[in-house]
Amino acid sequence: MMEAESLVSADLNSEETRNHLLKQVQADGKDSASIKTCNNSNKSTDRSDQNLSVMCDSQLGSSNMNCEQISGSAESESGLVDYPVNRVNSPNGQKPSKPDCRAAEISTGKTLSLSLNEASCITQDVEMLSPQSPTCKISTCKESMEGTGALVTPCSTCLTPGENTSDKPDTPDTRAKEQVGERCDAAAVESSAHKTDCIASSVLNPVTYQQENSWTKLPKSELTEDRRDKLWMGTPVDELRRMPLCGHPLPHLKVAPNHYVMIRTDLLREGEVPMPYPGKFRDTWDDMAVKMPCSEKNLFPVETNQDGNTVQSRWDLICAALESECKSSLDIRDAILRYSTTHAKRWDFTALNVLCTDALELNEVQQLFEVLLPSMVQLALSAPHLCTQPIPLLKQRMNHSVTLSQEQLACLLANAFFCTYPRRNSRKAEYANYPDINFYRLFEGASPRKIEKLKTLLCYFRRVTESRPTGLVTFTRQSLTNFPKWESSRTLLTRLHITCEGTIEDQGYGMLQVDFANRLVGGGVTGRGLVQEEIRFLINPELIASRLFTEALEHNECLIITGTEQYSKYSGYAESYKWKESHKDETPRDDWQRRCTEIVALDALKYRHFLEQFPPDKMTRELNKAYCGFFRPGVNSQYLSAVATGNWGCGAFGGDTRLKALLQIMAAAESGRDMAYFTFGDADLMRDVSDLHTFLTDRAVTVGKLFGELKQYFNVVCKNCSGPLPDVSLYGFLYERLSSDPEPAEPSEITATTPGPPTD
Repeated sequence: MMEAESLVSADLNSEETRNHLLKQVQADGKDSASIKTCNNSNKSTDRSDQNLSVMCDSQLGSSNMNCEQISGSAESESGLVDYPVNRVNSPNGQKPSKPDCRAAEISTGKTLSLSLNEASCITQDVEMLSPQSPTCKISTCKESMEGTGALVTPCSTCLTPGENTSDKPDTPDTRAKEQVGERCDAAAVESSAHKTDCIASSVLNPVTYQQENSWTKLPKSELTEDRRDKLWMGTPVDELRRMPLCGHPLPHLKVAPNHYVMIRTDLLREGEVPMPYPGKFRDTWDDMAVKMPCSEKNLFPVETNQDGNTVQSRWDLICAALESECKSSLDIRDAILRYSTTHAKRWDFTALNVLCTDALELNEVQQLFEVLLPSMVQLALSAPHLCTQPIPLLKQRMNHSVTLSQEQLACLLANAFFCTYPRRNSRKAEYANYPDINFYRLFEGASPRKIEKLKTLLCYFRRVTESRPTGLVTFTRQSLTNFPKWESSRTLLTRLHITCEGTIEDQGYGMLQVDFANRLVGGGVTGRGLVQEEIRFLINPELIASRLFTEALEHNECLIITGTEQYSKYSGYAESYKWKESHKDETPRDDWQRRCTEIVALDALKYRHFLEQFPPDKMTRELNKAYCGFFRPGVNSQYLSAVATGNWGCGAFGGDTRLKALLQIMAAAESGRDMAYFTFGDADLMRDVSDLHTFLTDRAVTVGKLFGELKQYFNVVCKNCSGPLPDVSLYGFLYERLSSDPEPAEPSEITATTPGPPTD
């Protein structure tokens, strides 16, 4: 039997090995188009790039995220608070019910309704594609997908009069598009109650990856109807572990050296508003805690006739400005600028003005100024009574947690709305490595994105001012110094559920939900950004508070947020995003009165060119980052929920969906978790990943063996490639290499999937 190590260390003297591999591919009867040289792929890419320009402008350019790469490593690692939970405080003790995504109807959005009525609806999401990624997105029929920013080509039944596709060159996907047309016709007959938007995705590079399914002896043209119409594959999602059912009991909540708790734990009761601790405001003004607007050291320069310049309490000025009568958006602007005079010429309140004059109905504007804004002012000005303890900064290389009440978070966010935080309005040295928190950028310009964002946030403020929230939320910065030795890992892959429908936040309830984060958490949520991370921060606004105290993430760090609540429903994505209506979150709470919603912020590397992501050091970085987010020190894997994720690091960050899926599967296995993967409508990706996962698990391929093959792919295919795309697809390479391997090792020779502690 050939050992895995011999495959990794085999002589990779490039030309001979590459030629031998390509001859094997041709001998197997594969389409010769699938192994064209890089130069030919380059010509194909040039044509695709022209078609991609519109998508890149509207979809990828839409996010205002800081994609700056980071360096350095953390040194300290210590115990964290307990994450899993067991007992639930729900009426019937059962897991919460979720609406069926296939039966849900998506509307195009509405104005900010004053009603809190709930309607059954599910949001839509789309795959974030890389402009360099040579993936082929299979055509599908979806509702309410127009305007999502995805690059699409209408099928024949959806063409407007005068459109003609007969002069388009024939491609390997021709039959697939015909099949889509047939499905669209069938859908039109079956459903006359509402319109169906039938779309067929344009192929980014039909040549390079057309062989993906040919390696499994099932080319696209021969897909069975049953297989083509599948919406999910792999393990049924109901068999995966979810919180709170899989967790162990939590210890009593208490303050610890690495855990700050901002409330009276002895008075914590279900359904009651937590009481702040301590009872009196404790002021601090240093580089270890948030500089609060109500601090007595928050001073404002003023001019006097007698002595010239002097200073006064900025908090007193804030209180006077916000308590003055407010009847229009101009009054809000004038109030904010009274204590932010240095920014008077730079700050623009156009979006806020458009919201009040054009986007809302007259009765909604009346309630905004007569009821909601005065309540928000009182919430913001209650900071000295609610946030009585200094809020610690979660700095780099720290393993620390902070737990706050939902009411305290609402107070912090109300102050962010009115831009009261000192030293946070410019990127000076003190907070240069922290995200924006004041909302002044959200008020700028007249972009429809800003209007919909403001509607979503005002829905949140209306909810928390009408009924005081009673739960807690924990923010944990996790910094690891020890990681697995990936190439020598003997861990087997865990279970996979993969689907082309549904979303992480809905169908992934109770699982560890991945936020496709920026290293400055929240990305462009207070600016123009409106993709996966920003949308999640908008519908769960308590996440935005993390921007107040979380320093930029290092390569070996993540941010874990447990307990946030979803307050809004939405439709669309990026430019098509629309706030829909208020959402009632029925997720059960744990013993710490936190919603059983655990979100982990993971920032991927950004790539300018497709081949940049395949060097072993880049793949190792992404494996370590994902592992940092999935691993829980000292917690047995039987108490860990599955990971709910998707196309992390793709789209604007340039990652390849197939590589990123594989890396996340490996990291989940090493951390002892199963995975639910959401492809956001890409049925082709769903089949490819599921087929490869089945192929690997059937052969008992370990994480270490798989990592060795990924290194071989870089050395054999990518390292000496002169064009922008590889000659041979990643999955095709893996099928060829592992199919020709000797029989896999006996299960007794391989470690179980429960991981041990990471090694140095």
